[in-house]
Amino acid sequence: MLQRLFQWFKPLLKPLMALALVLVLVLGHADGAWAAKAGGRIGGGSFRAPARPTAPAPRTYSPGGGYYPGGGFGFPFLFPLFGFGGGFGGLFTLLIFIGIANFIVRSFREAGQDGDYGSPASVTNPPVAVAKLQVGLLAQARALQDDLNRIALSADTGTTQGLAKLLQETTLALLRHPDYWVYGASEDKQTRLLSAEQEFNRYTLSARSKFTQETLSNVNSQLTQAQPPAVLTGANGDGAAPGEYIVATLVVATQGQLDLPEIHSLEDLRRALGQIGAISSDNLLAVEVLWTPQQSGETLSADEMVAEYPELKLL
Repeated sequence: MLQRLFQWFKPLLKPLMALALVLVLVLGHADGAWAAKAGGRIGGGSFRAPARPTAPAPRTYSPGGGYYPGGGFGFPFLFPLFGFGGGFGGLFTLLIFIGIANFIVRSFREAGQDGDYGSPASVTNPPVAVAKLQVGLLAQARALQDDLNRIALSADTGTTQGLAKLLQETTLALLRHPDYWVYGASEDKQTRLLSAEQEFNRYTLSARSKFTQETLSNVNSQLTQAQPPAVLTGANGDGAAPGEYIVATLVVATQGQLDLPEIHSLEDLRRALGQIGAISSDNLLAVEVLWTPQQSGETLSADEMVAEYPELKLL
């Protein structure tokens, strides 16, 4: 009887053992994975179109000088060719002038629709660059977490000048830890103002989706700070084991162009950070800085880096 039962159970033995092994691996790392995904967020901005410049005052001429032959460009330039003062010549000249004026106006309108610089469309819908830069650092760079926490608590995210300062301080904090740079990636897109916010949100949502919780946030002058679960406190102790990381993501939108280099080396990453940090407040539209883990002392494991950030390249 036992032998018959064993024969019946034997084909199921291997699948059950495999299932048990998977459960052990998943549950064994669940606490660490949960602990490592709390993130921080700083930034803000606006994608409003700049005010259109006021048209210059029309040019005037002195009463005593007259229109012809004292200078200026206008009817007298054309009319004398055919004789002004009535008759066929004056009427024909007037029709030619109207035709030329219509052609010039139509040309400007077509150029405006194409969004050429200086055209009406380029004023209301100027070119905008949206970029994302990611840096993966060894967990020993835990001072970076303290720097970002300090910046988040003190940054003025409600003004353009404050956002520019935030961007400079963040890039400086990253540039001060080159010995811990391990991974990097960049992505940028040239677009127009009316569609720039959509691209910006796409980048930020992608980064935020990696977090299970935003434990510190200062966006558009709205500061929120959540207490992480108690189990996360001191999850990794004071020491960071080899193969543990911190990831920082910078997303910016700026008027004009911003061609970031592809990140293949430490020098590429240094150059990209310098370009982003140099964006002036006059051109900066929006910025967000996101990092994980937010809590000092917590880190991402090598497995989590591979699973959550496959786009990052080893430097």
